[in-house]
Amino acid sequence: MALHPALAEVTRRVAERSAGPRGAYLSRIRDARTEGPVRGGMGCANLAHGFAACGVQDKLWLRGDVTPNIAIVSAYNDMLSAHQPLKDYPGLLKSAIRAAGGTAQFAGGVPAMCDGITQGRAGMELSLFSRDVVAMATAVALSHDMFDGALLLGVCDKIVPGLVIGALSFGHLPVVLVPAGPMASGLPNGEKAKVRKRFAAGEIGREQLLAAEAASYHSPGTCTFYGTANSNQLLMEVMGLHLPGASFVPPGTKLRDALTEAAGRRVLELTGLTDGYLPVGELLDERAFVNGVVALLATGGSTNHTLHLVAMAAVAGIELTWGDFDELSEVTPLLTRLYPNGTADVNHFHAAGGTAFLIGELIDAGLLHEDARTVGGGSLAEYRKVPEVEGGRVEWRETVPVSGDTGVLRPVAEPFDAHGGLRTVRGNLGRAVIKVSAVRPGHRTIEAPARVFDSQEGFQDAFAAGELDRDVVAVVRNQGPRANGMPELHGLTPPLSVLQDRGHRVALVTDGRMSGASGAVPAAIHVSPEAAAGGPLARVRDGDVVRLDADAGVLEVLVPDDEFQGREPAAGPPDETWGTGRELFGAFRAAVGPAERGAGVFA
Repeated sequence: MALHPALAEVTRRVAERSAGPRGAYLSRIRDARTEGPVRGGMGCANLAHGFAACGVQDKLWLRGDVTPNIAIVSAYNDMLSAHQPLKDYPGLLKSAIRAAGGTAQFAGGVPAMCDGITQGRAGMELSLFSRDVVAMATAVALSHDMFDGALLLGVCDKIVPGLVIGALSFGHLPVVLVPAGPMASGLPNGEKAKVRKRFAAGEIGREQLLAAEAASYHSPGTCTFYGTANSNQLLMEVMGLHLPGASFVPPGTKLRDALTEAAGRRVLELTGLTDGYLPVGELLDERAFVNGVVALLATGGSTNHTLHLVAMAAVAGIELTWGDFDELSEVTPLLTRLYPNGTADVNHFHAAGGTAFLIGELIDAGLLHEDARTVGGGSLAEYRKVPEVEGGRVEWRETVPVSGDTGVLRPVAEPFDAHGGLRTVRGNLGRAVIKVSAVRPGHRTIEAPARVFDSQEGFQDAFAAGELDRDVVAVVRNQGPRANGMPELHGLTPPLSVLQDRGHRVALVTDGRMSGASGAVPAAIHVSPEAAAGGPLARVRDGDVVRLDADAGVLEVLVPDDEFQGREPAAGPPDETWGTGRELFGAFRAAVGPAERGAGVFA
């Protein structure tokens, strides 16, 4: 199938504008490649330190120059349900690699924090920056010149992008990401949402809310709603860093273990000691990133990836912009209905045909670069196949290209919407991202007086006092990366939903984040430039009429230009960035780039 003209044109422009930095990046990683294992050039004391703790056989292999050695970098901890299954992966991987004629060492662990735990807490102000900490920790793990490839173990929000960014700084190495899979479905998402609204409205107490949440998040595995963690998994597969069909296989199953072992064998086949050498810095090219954007749009995935995809691409020398997201959204149909854009979860998506069906549909419509390189071997077409266990090993089978549930997953010919789930809006308040896949068409345009807050606590207090029981655009500013690390404001969703359910026209405008949990209330987020960097939100006042039109791409305050520009910006955020480790991140807040460029400290 020929590429869709819009896809081809966006990819051409990305490549054209990125030519300089991409060329410089590729030159650096090609210079970093050596003939044979890099450890062959190490001093004897250095090398002896590197294998001192290994067994006899591994020491013999590591002394030579023909055995590939693989780094294992893991985000394991047993507090996060998504990462708890990773505990046993290093042993599985080492055994599989050794049986295939290679060695592996656990090179390092990276931190893994959970936004679900830190929502509304001070620790959430470390969340976005944890991505860059993970990247640096990954680089430290890979810095010893002992490795010919890497296996990266991680699942959740900032962790996967951080692992990829860190790996791209060692872009001459082949890399395979190894997922853990989702927990079993718990309390239906529609029921959970109702309970949250009832609690926000004061109709039930904490114990009832906690019982519902505990029935939703109840066992090892990834949370099953389609937030950033599961968007990570989908993107890594479509971008070719997972094995085909690996993303949503549950933990603790024979297939999950077989896929994990297969990842270990596969990375050996990609090292510079083979004819199949495929470094991650070359795999992740313009085609891979455009494919990632399309997959995000086609599934109504997490808004966090308007930051993460841009940040990952920048490290690889590729300039991806929100404008690219916008253009691709115009031609990408919405093919899924997953919570919070529906009531189904990722287990339902997987059962309906999952990534194999989705990728096949998008390839046939010319909306993915089928020729993009992947760790699965061959082209992206291999990802139309489904993994099965046969004789203790994975085999990939052709699938019947039919959705098992068109209420969850649809073909391109019958989409839920003709356009993608994410859009950008712009105007005299700056540029912002809005997730429209869960917003009904009648709610996508609002014009109402603003109520301005400098904290989410201020909003919550005003809601509790009944001050917002009207048409209102809640402007929550000083929540950007420079101000306080750009925390997610997920706690605002239930009260805003309550107001909307009461018949009021409501919206949120903020320079903070809302994540994959953005719901049915229109929310213009990641407003750039942020208020703390002199952005226009700093000049908005209570009562100003704000217009948000997701369909037309408009975000503006209806105040005469000369008056608005002549206003003195409101004071910046109070200096409360201390406690819970926040004082350690002052250098990050000072160095961070704008949301449009990925809100990172590296590019």
